[in-house]
Amino acid sequence: MSSSPKEIRYALAPERLGPMQDKDMSPAQKQAQAAVLAGPRGHMGGPFSALLRSPELMNRVQKVGEYLRFHCPIEKRLGEFAAIIAARHWSQQFEWWAHKRQAIEAGLKPEIAQAVEEGRRPSGMREDEEVLYDFLTEALKNQGVCDVTYARAVKQFGEAGIIDLLGVAGYYGLLALVMNVARTSVPEGPALPLPALPLRATPT
Repeated sequence: MSSSPKEIRYALAPERLGPMQDKDMSPAQKQAQAAVLAGPRGHMGGPFSALLRSPELMNRVQKVGEYLRFHCPIEKRLGEFAAIIAARHWSQQFEWWAHKRQAIEAGLKPEIAQAVEEGRRPSGMREDEEVLYDFLTEALKNQGVCDVTYARAVKQFGEAGIIDLLGVAGYYGLLALVMNVARTSVPEGPALPLPALPLRATPT
């Protein structure tokens, strides 16, 4: 599936905020990097290369991500499903490259990820996946959800669960915005793992 010329120029342009060399880092940046390396991630890269320019922000953001990725009680299959929904919403290449694979490894059916990739509603979802998809897709599209969608989500996940799921979508939305502006590259495989969505017809 081909991408529009505009997206190809954007995605293949040089990174704006790539990895920093130790010699160019301030003491605060070195300390922030060390905290990430000492945590459960164990590596820098992706959004943290860009976020390191603001080490205090990175310290706080990465702690949110550490909770959502490693300590959140939401099942990993669902957390990664939420992550790829956010990645598709923002058309974020690095996020899609990283989290599509993790979602499938966690038990999400590949055809569900494929449907999200293509911008269509997946079929064959489990009940919890369907509730999650409808809840987050509506929230991202409409900046809120209706009472029916909210009630279904609370029944399925509880109040704490829906806050965690919104946290996942919001966290990856923040990282997506950072990486889209920073032009963060995908470290392996196709430069554009996430294809462009079909252009919508302009109303006449």
